Amino acid sequence: MNVQLPDSIAAFFAVSNGANASALERCFTESAVVRDENHTHQGHDAIRAWLREAKRKYAYTVEPLDVVQQDATVKVRAKVSGNFPGSPVELDHVFRLTGGRIEFLEIG
Repeated sequence: MNVQLPDSIAAFFAVSNGANASALERCFTESAVVRDENHTHQGHDAIRAWLREAKRKYAYTVEPLDVVQQDATVKVRAKVSGNFPGSPVELDHVFRLTGGRIEFLEIG
């Protein structure tokens, strides 16, 4: 499915699907926060490490299915397939943008 996403969010999903991880710094603000699996990761280094570990652990791909944007909050429903029980699953990715970059992301 072809879903129109803000540039930083589209780049985040591209990196999640194997694109060059150097793009992460252009996606996220310096003090960005990611919450996933009851853990919080803040800053570029922590977010890069989180994503690298998630890819190693789950060998997943993610496909955005639907997007709803209200002001700076963007909610993306995505199908996540990988090496984990119940795969594939649909998860909500709730982003908050600042200046076009991701300031906050919660996956659940």
